[in-house]
Amino acid sequence: MSIFTKIIAGEIPSYLIKENEHFYSFLDVFPLVKGHVLVVPKIEIDKIFDLPSEYLAEMLLFAQPIAQAIEKSFDCKRCGISVIGIEVPHAHVHLVPINSADDLNFTRKKLVLSAEEMAQIQQTIVSNLS
Repeated sequence: MSIFTKIIAGEIPSYLIKENEHFYSFLDVFPLVKGHVLVVPKIEIDKIFDLPSEYLAEMLLFAQPIAQAIEKSFDCKRCGISVIGIEVPHAHVHLVPINSADDLNFTRKKLVLSAEEMAQIQQTIVSNLS
């Protein structure tokens, strides 16, 4: 059972952004920048391209309003998307507010945010969901 499966099951707390029957999205607790969100399928599959085709297609449609909310919530040129999948063996995408390609550099030091900051970021993004 991956850490994401435990988060989806409610065994580990998260800053939920949105969920439906197939996907769960939440703030990355080790963000590159404020507003960094993870989108995770509720089925536990390691590699994103091993997901059933319908999940892979639905994942982007699920992520679309979240990305738009991120762009409304933060001073950024756009919401970037990245698939890394090395640290957690559970398919997922990163949605990150960016101003340059370097903002998606996952070798950079991650932010350390307080619970209050995380809750405020969560509230801001959720309030901008259409």
